[in-house]
Amino acid sequence: MLDVRRMQMLRAVVTSGSVTAAAADLGYTPSAVSQQVAALERQVGTALLERVGRGVRPTEAGRLLTEHAAVISRDIAEAETALADLKAGRTGRIGVRYFATAGATVVAPALARFRRDHPGVRVELALSDPDDPFADLRRGSADLVLAVRPRQEDGVDLRFEHLVDDPYRVVLPRGHRLAAKRVVDLAELADEPWVGNEWPAGPCLQLVLDACAAAGFTPGFVVDSEDYATAQGFVAAGLGISLMPVMGIGSRHPGVVVRKVRGPEPVRAVHAAVRRSHPAGPALNGLLRALREAARQ
Repeated sequence: MLDVRRMQMLRAVVTSGSVTAAAADLGYTPSAVSQQVAALERQVGTALLERVGRGVRPTEAGRLLTEHAAVISRDIAEAETALADLKAGRTGRIGVRYFATAGATVVAPALARFRRDHPGVRVELALSDPDDPFADLRRGSADLVLAVRPRQEDGVDLRFEHLVDDPYRVVLPRGHRLAAKRVVDLAELADEPWVGNEWPAGPCLQLVLDACAAAGFTPGFVVDSEDYATAQGFVAAGLGISLMPVMGIGSRHPGVVVRKVRGPEPVRAVHAAVRRSHPAGPALNGLLRALREAARQ
């Protein structure tokens, strides 16, 4: 393989017209420059310079290597600039995974903020795997995950940053016996038919089950759905009541009312997770900052 440093010395000699001038430009002695050019000639097996009076000029092989050395020099300069932009957070790519209800309320406004400060950074968004939201993060195909942190996640290889608490509300059909109350005690819902709103089951459903257990009962689910909008429709139709996080309620169905609950009030904690081993540069830190700001709104 050709020695790039020696090629750059050859280029300096050719462009300056003499070994002495090249040595002065490079900060070497003329002897050192001559030795490196001679070593390059031995490596390629042909002469690269010929003497002309008190100077030198390149042979055909010397011109060829000088031209390639110039290209290499430009490529290295471009690489250095690109690396500096990446390190400064001006360019790059961040893979983000999120759960659906965090998309409109946290991710969208955070991304708008982030793009104003980091327009050259590409953010690739995708919904996380409901069975294992941290899978892409661990395998390196994602850099940040928004998730409800499960209690069993010890975070040995992940670092979690709390963004916002998302409390649950009871969604009742209009005209329900409890609709006139401002706050509903969870125990008052023990004998109600329940509408499920999360499938497959995960940490959000577990929060609801744990709260109901603390209130002394197990909810009796009569119908299940995979999303909060559909669950609201079932509630509006009078099929049951449901507990939903504030982020998930979104556009409220006209046939339901939403009330606070207590005794206890379930709350899901939304976190941003990154790998502990992943160096958090300016771009990733900027996105985390935008997420924190959006979550506070």
